[in-house]
Amino acid sequence: MEWKTSPGIVPYPEALAFMEARAAAIAAGEADECLWFLEHPPLYTAGTSAKPQDLTDPDRFPVFDAGRGGQYTYHGPGQRIVYVMLDLNRRGRDVRRFVGALEDWVIATLAEFNVRGERRAGRVGVWVVRPDRTPNADGTAREDKIAAIGVKLRRWVSFHGVSINVEPDLTHFSGIIPCGIREHGVTSLVDLGLPVTMTDLDIALRATFDAAFAARSCSC
Repeated sequence: MEWKTSPGIVPYPEALAFMEARAAAIAAGEADECLWFLEHPPLYTAGTSAKPQDLTDPDRFPVFDAGRGGQYTYHGPGQRIVYVMLDLNRRGRDVRRFVGALEDWVIATLAEFNVRGERRAGRVGVWVVRPDRTPNADGTAREDKIAAIGVKLRRWVSFHGVSINVEPDLTHFSGIIPCGIREHGVTSLVDLGLPVTMTDLDIALRATFDAAFAARSCSC
């Protein structure tokens, strides 16, 4: 396993080209699995289920066709992107289990900062309940998304991955309906009042990875 961290800002086309090449090499048995930590400039990406009406401000930032699952999402500085190039031929050919492992990983990482991340049926990603915010119109507690998940598989090798909001400009999400969900907002670790740095998050991600994926391993 290679743990790759890129300083500074990585252009999206450069990242996409790297993932495509690395996934092909992993499938061919010519390269190790890779977890790539990086940040992007402000941009929107469209997944395979993206709806044109959910891109509410198409001229605000560049828009890229990501080719991954899911709908529209935002990437930008202050958001930790982890591109996950793993060989599911060895880890088990089970997409649902794989996405569950990614969610487990993010939830365990957030717990390192005493943040309770949660799943929600029908909403891929990780959410936090916001009792400090005005409740929804129906009286239920507000929930904000703190991490997005979107993956693609080719020859049972994954690429794309997860994004966790550390301290991005949350107003940048207003140019899209994130993941097609209008009823809930977005948050970040700093928005929750936690002075977490990107380095802090990276350390926690490394510490929790093995346990999250071991719990979901299978011999499919």
